[in-house]
Amino acid sequence: MRPYGAGAAAILMSVSLVGCGLSDAAGGEDRTITMIVTESAPFQEPTELVKEQLEEDGWTLETTYVTDIIQPNQAVAQGEYDANFFQNLSYLDQFNDDHGLDVETTFAVYEAPGGIYSEDYDSLEDLPSGAQIAIPVDTANNGRALKLLADAGLLEIDESVEVSELSQGDIVENPQNLEFVEVDQQSVAQSLSDVDAAFAFVRLAAEIGLDADDAVVLEGDDVALPFTCVVAANPDFQGTEKAEALQEAFQSQEVQDWFDDYQGGVLDTAFDVDIDEAWTEVQG
Repeated sequence: MRPYGAGAAAILMSVSLVGCGLSDAAGGEDRTITMIVTESAPFQEPTELVKEQLEEDGWTLETTYVTDIIQPNQAVAQGEYDANFFQNLSYLDQFNDDHGLDVETTFAVYEAPGGIYSEDYDSLEDLPSGAQIAIPVDTANNGRALKLLADAGLLEIDESVEVSELSQGDIVENPQNLEFVEVDQQSVAQSLSDVDAAFAFVRLAAEIGLDADDAVVLEGDDVALPFTCVVAANPDFQGTEKAEALQEAFQSQEVQDWFDDYQGGVLDTAFDVDIDEAWTEVQG
C-alpha cells in the first residue's frame, strides 16, 4: 500500500479535481448521499449510472473519486462520507482489524476475480527456477497468488489457512525458489513487464489491455465470496432510507447491463449475495 503521506496527497488531489471535498461531503441535505469511490471503471462507471437513477427519484449523489485505498474507510469512519465503494469483503475485514474501525458492508455489487498473467510464459509450468512473481502487498489479497501457484503444484502451502489470510509465511515448500515481489494492489498489473509473472485483478488487467483470456490461470468460484466488491458504511447507515435507495440503484437492471457489457461480461454481479451472512463468514 502507499505510505500515508502519499495517500493523503492523492485524496487531496482527487478532491480538488472532483470538487467535492471532505468537509463539503460531511454535511449534506436529507436527500443527499455522499460517497467516496475508487477511480476505476467497474466502480466509477456504475456509480455514475446510480447517480442518474437516484436523481430521477429525487436524491442527490455526491461523489469523490480517488486512487487511494487507505483513506476511503477512514473518511467513512470519521463521518466525512456516508459510504464508500472500492474494496472487497476480505480487505474491509483486514482493514478494520488493522485500524480498529467498525466500517460494515452494506450490500454486494460484483465479484472480483484475479489471475496470474505473464508476458513471457504461456503456463505456470514454464516458469523458470527463481522466477519473480509480483503479488499484492496487502494481507487480504496477498495469498490469492500463492493459492493459485499451490493448486498448480509449484508451491506447498499450509492448507489449513484460509486464502484470505494466506501469506508467504504459510509457504511450506518452494521447490522452484520462486521470488515474490510485493506491490501495491493497484499497481500489480503495471509491474508485469518487470517480472516473470504477476497476480492481478481482472478489472485492473483490463485497464492495461489484457483480457481474462490472456491470464495464465484464473481463480475459480471457490474463492469468490471473500473477494466480492461491496459498498460499505458505518453501522448507523445500515437500514436507513439512504442505504435502501443506494442499494436499489446499484442493484438495478441498468447496472446489470453495464457489467454484462464490460470486457465481455468478465465480472459477475453479486446482487443476490446475502450480505449479512457473507460478512459473518468472512469475519470468521
